[in-house]
Amino acid sequence: MDELISSRTSSAPKPAGTLANQDAADGQVSGSLVSADELPDGVVVADGVGRIIVFNRIAARLTGLDPSEVTGKFVFDVLPLRDAEGRDWWLCADPYHGLPIRTRHPERSLYLADGTEILVSVGYVREDRPKGGARSSRAVRRLVISLRGATQRERLERSRAELVSTVAHELRSPLTSVKGFTATLLNKWGRFTDDQKRVMLETVNADADRVTRLITELLDVSRIESGRMEVHRQLVDVPDRARKIVAGRVAAGDAEDRFRLEVLDGLPETWLDADKIDQILGNLVENAVRHGAGIVTIVVEPAQLEGEEGSGEEPDAVAVSVRDQGEGISPDVAPRVFRQFWRGKPRGGSRRGQHGGGTGLGLYIVKGLVEAHGGTIGVRRAPGGGAEFRFIVPAGTAAV
Repeated sequence: MDELISSRTSSAPKPAGTLANQDAADGQVSGSLVSADELPDGVVVADGVGRIIVFNRIAARLTGLDPSEVTGKFVFDVLPLRDAEGRDWWLCADPYHGLPIRTRHPERSLYLADGTEILVSVGYVREDRPKGGARSSRAVRRLVISLRGATQRERLERSRAELVSTVAHELRSPLTSVKGFTATLLNKWGRFTDDQKRVMLETVNADADRVTRLITELLDVSRIESGRMEVHRQLVDVPDRARKIVAGRVAAGDAEDRFRLEVLDGLPETWLDADKIDQILGNLVENAVRHGAGIVTIVVEPAQLEGEEGSGEEPDAVAVSVRDQGEGISPDVAPRVFRQFWRGKPRGGSRRGQHGGGTGLGLYIVKGLVEAHGGTIGVRRAPGGGAEFRFIVPAGTAAV
């Protein structure tokens, strides 16, 4: 430990060669095809006494330091890492004079001198053990330090915390209702008329559906974020799926003249996931009904993934637009509508983008389902005012 402190305070930094030169001297991979600047994380490599020989571009961005100025300096001085309690991590870890059997330090949060939090993991490159030699003879030849920014992790933690809070809030109301009505019926069954029992059971059934819908949304979010969303393709008649969505809304009590379906000629044969197309259409129509106004128009038309529509080429995609006649969504807000938990400003007691149980996950899930098909989705002002959500999905081919 005394040697480490001495090297930090009294040893002057000396120039060091490049990583390729150092590796060549050590008999290592001087002909590597990967440059340190091409790596996705910050990488700092120090030699056997702690002088920096590699300081890549990402490490420079995370720390705000110039690689040309820090190369050759002691890593302890360039990266004065401290833990959350303010303790000097280098003194605690003592990488060059600590346990000779250590191979790495797992990733943890540490702080630079200016308080910037970074995620740090450290690996050891040790001298080869001589035959019959003791473990203590395996000196550190290089120290490889990996740096990652903590911003993305903080954002993810905030998102998860908000998800937990939202789920807890949304589950509390229906579960309280289910528990209350069920307990009442069990304890006082004979005191209620058949009509009263029916109302209570219908309420329990509706609240159970609400819980099921919320759980389905959470599972969809999990699959989207993990990249595990699977598409099971089959021949799908998109206009027919749209008609069934509208018929379901009318059966649920919406006025039939509230909806209009326009289907253009020339639609290609489409191989899509029928259930996911129903979910996309259902969410967009639900959003338009709840937070739009006037007539909800669904337009299904042929499209091309590349090139301009109407160029004479055979369509290889289908485009679906869902339009309402409400106030619409301003251009500055449009890029945010597909984010998790997005809710617009209250408008007439509702929030644009909040639908179903009010989790703010509907449009995020729609975007994930469209992209799982290889398509795109966007929002803009409808020709007659209001909002227009338009998605394009490739026609696809039959699953082999």
